[in-house]
Amino acid sequence: MSETNWYVITGAPSSGKTTLLKELEAQGYRVVHEVARAFIEMQMAQGRALEKIRADKESFENRVLHTKMAIEARLPKNQVIIFDRAIPDSIPYFELAGLDTKEALEKSPRHRYKKVFVLDRLPYARDEARIENRETAARLDQGLEASYRMLGYEVKRIGVMPVQDRLRFVLQEIEEA
Repeated sequence: MSETNWYVITGAPSSGKTTLLKELEAQGYRVVHEVARAFIEMQMAQGRALEKIRADKESFENRVLHTKMAIEARLPKNQVIIFDRAIPDSIPYFELAGLDTKEALEKSPRHRYKKVFVLDRLPYARDEARIENRETAARLDQGLEASYRMLGYEVKRIGVMPVQDRLRFVLQEIEEA
């Protein structure tokens, strides 16, 4: 396992991750955007329907996991980088899809993230790339935190509050690290 200067922002769908990460990016931080969303948006731009993109759950989840691994493998470990989801996020997604979590569990300890932040859920808003409903989002919220804790992380929960307050919290935590 290699130590890094990387931070993870995670949380259930519709928890404000993208909004917070855009604010961090505006502050000059390097952000790695969510792999699953980028893949879905690329496929939809080519005319594929969301249902078809996500139809083969195993293929989809494996593609997301392997893409995250490839991205993390080529990033500098000493640079402050903030991830919109990281490799361990695949664990509850595999579970939710009824897939074997063995590979996601084995690959999760490759790198040691500096800090992990889990955003509390906001009122659920469906968008073009989401298939989850409120109940699924609640299960993911619990599964994400449990996965990181199982891997030995002290998870920092960020409650529902204005984005500027969430931003201040994350920036303070980065400064303290």
